[in-house]
Amino acid sequence: MKLDINIRPAKPEDIEGIIPLCAAHAAYEKCPYQSSGKKEGLITAIFQHPKKMHCLVVECDKILIGYATYMEQFSTWDASPYLYLDCIFLKEYARGLGIGEKLLKRIQDEGQRMGCLEMQWQTPVFNTRAVQFYERLGAKRKSKLRFFLNTQGFN
Repeated sequence: MKLDINIRPAKPEDIEGIIPLCAAHAAYEKCPYQSSGKKEGLITAIFQHPKKMHCLVVECDKILIGYATYMEQFSTWDASPYLYLDCIFLKEYARGLGIGEKLLKRIQDEGQRMGCLEMQWQTPVFNTRAVQFYERLGAKRKSKLRFFLNTQGFN
């Protein structure tokens, strides 16, 4: 069975379909998610100038089954830009079909077009299927801990 898959830049009308994918992604990573206020924030980040981030969606038979968001960052150590892959997610039934590899290749091409020498991202340690997928593609690991601090102060 051949699936009709289309990977393309998100359009404003896709936001209503992206939000439930974000919620499913958060649930998969065992994180809380509140969908209120997301529509406005995503529209601003993806579609207003200057863009804060880029978003690709994956369609199967005109239904959104995945998304990826990425942005250009700058490395002090390398003194050059890199592409930071913020989110990449496919619905469960779409995994293992080669779609993720096509999506990552598309993002890698976008990074080259943007003049980025490297692409970086993170995944939870427990996401062993993703770790194996990334390593199979040749990705290397960096061991770091990720910290969060409220910008309102130390509390």
